Amino acid sequence: MESMINYIEHYGYIVLFLALMIELIALPIPGQTLMSYVGYLVSQGQLHWGLSILIATIGSSTGMTVSYWIGYKLGTPFFQKYGHRFYMGEEKLEKVSRWFQKYGNNMLMIGYFIPGVRHFTGYFSGITRLPFRIFAIYTYGGALIWTTTFITIGKFLGDQWSVLYIYLKKYYVISSIILAVALIGYYLYRKKAKKYKRMRMK
Repeated sequence: MESMINYIEHYGYIVLFLALMIELIALPIPGQTLMSYVGYLVSQGQLHWGLSILIATIGSSTGMTVSYWIGYKLGTPFFQKYGHRFYMGEEKLEKVSRWFQKYGNNMLMIGYFIPGVRHFTGYFSGITRLPFRIFAIYTYGGALIWTTTFITIGKFLGDQWSVLYIYLKKYYVISSIILAVALIGYYLYRKKAKKYKRMRMK
């Protein structure tokens, strides 16, 4: 992580874009920690808040899009045979499949906040031939929410950004699940509110 921090200090937006793109093609880069440090640099006036979010969103969206097309072109047989070599074996596919069955396309948005899931939702969407338009709407929207959340938290924490790093490292699974549940709850609330509004208008 220290080397990544050094790179982000020297090359800024380029490293932010590349790191998030590569992470979403399933390589182990701590995206949340990186973005919280970017938020710290924003608080110090070294980077721009809006531009950082834009670059981070484009980077993560690009990574997800690449993984979508890899999954789309190679399909299930390839991942069943070779997926275990890069942590995308049959067990992972089944796990992500269960998440999708439970939460539908919203998993593309929620998955960013769940450890071990966001790296595979793009591949799974391609494998299952999810229409690209639907994939893009949910994925790019989720990327915006994800990047805005962690860069903004880092910005407000300022010099204390490392507290988030320690917290995420220690309670990553718990905090991610809590955040995911909160997002799901918010989505269901909005959906029910819209349904109630339509019923009142009839």
